[in-house]
Amino acid sequence: MSAALNPGVARREVFAWAMYDFANSGYTTVVLTAVFNAYFVATVAGNAPWATFAWTVSLGVSYAIVMAAGPVVGAWADAHAAKKRALAASTVGCVAGTALLAGAGPGEVAWAVAFIVVSNVAYSLGENLTAAFLPELARPAAVGKVSGWGWSLGYLGGLLTLGLCLAWVLGAPGRGATAAQAVPGTMLITAAVFALASLPTFLLLRERAVPAPAQARESHAFARLARTAREAAGYRDLAAVFACGTFYQAGVATVIALAAIYAEQVMGFRTQDTILLILAVNVTAAIGAFGFGYAQDRVGKVRALNLTLYAWLVMIAVAWFATTPAVFWVAANLAGLAMGSSQSAGRALVAYFSPPERSGEFFGLWGVATRLASILGPVTYGAVTWATGGNHRLAILATGVFFVVAIACLVFVDEKRGRAAVQTPSET
Repeated sequence: MSAALNPGVARREVFAWAMYDFANSGYTTVVLTAVFNAYFVATVAGNAPWATFAWTVSLGVSYAIVMAAGPVVGAWADAHAAKKRALAASTVGCVAGTALLAGAGPGEVAWAVAFIVVSNVAYSLGENLTAAFLPELARPAAVGKVSGWGWSLGYLGGLLTLGLCLAWVLGAPGRGATAAQAVPGTMLITAAVFALASLPTFLLLRERAVPAPAQARESHAFARLARTAREAAGYRDLAAVFACGTFYQAGVATVIALAAIYAEQVMGFRTQDTILLILAVNVTAAIGAFGFGYAQDRVGKVRALNLTLYAWLVMIAVAWFATTPAVFWVAANLAGLAMGSSQSAGRALVAYFSPPERSGEFFGLWGVATRLASILGPVTYGAVTWATGGNHRLAILATGVFFVVAIACLVFVDEKRGRAAVQTPSET
């Protein structure tokens, strides 16, 4: 491990950083992927024809907010050497918003939408900020490996949170309740795990950035963004990665946001079945993230990302053909392997192409790309289902187009040139 880390970085700091991936993965796994999304459609919105579209639009609104706020928050954190403080604020927001989702019952669409937006904005900003620590922790040649450690531990965190929620849901009959009535309790479990598991991050991870001069800090965030806009041509490979990320993350975001809905609406899964499926997917995603973290440092970060995008196309084809639960299980676990590896590879490539002293800003811009994707993908899926009277199979097939476009964007990325741009004097 020590050979992968920058001088002065202790192993416990990397563990503390990775624990944030462990902590926040429960939110995406339970709220966005496995439990609350299907609960929103079936119970909160009462399976109304517009229910899936309402869910995707709610996510779209939250991501639009992050697109506007992410780069500014990241640049502000760089200027004030305050990534850790900003991360703490986003964590409080996500934990509180998740806990308040427990109050969303049948018909309470406005409440559910409000706190999905609050919690997801806070989660997304936190994801950008924790990623911005990666160039400070890992040597350039090992960012893929270290990113993979975080992502794989993150999926284990999702596994733990979802396992606790499954136990709560399965215990519902003994408490005289249905599985749907147990869902609000899973929101409290998710919030509690996030809060507790993130503590090592705030106790052990160091802030290494140096703040800008006091008199310049208030305008520094916007000055940094303006400078980046002027120098965009010098980071053309990073810009191509952002474009690639916009499209492939659109597909990934669709799978995350709508997997449980697809499983229940098309394959006839019950809540318990869906949770078991997502538990298995978290295991394969952890394997994908860990294994590809090592592979991408050996075969090249661009090539590794490209391979994961072809894996996504295979998964889309299998899901489209699936007519039995067994085949859908195969598709879901292919998605897990592809998800873990592609998410880790994308983060590592951005870190590799980003100057460490501007990592908060650049990961804020990466956040713009990924949150645009998170609007584009799920809203497209929701619109297709609405326009076709609930044809989820056609919607999942349309999702494959995003991965095809991402592969085309990656053709324009030169890994050596992209790294050289970070090392030129004008960019450092």
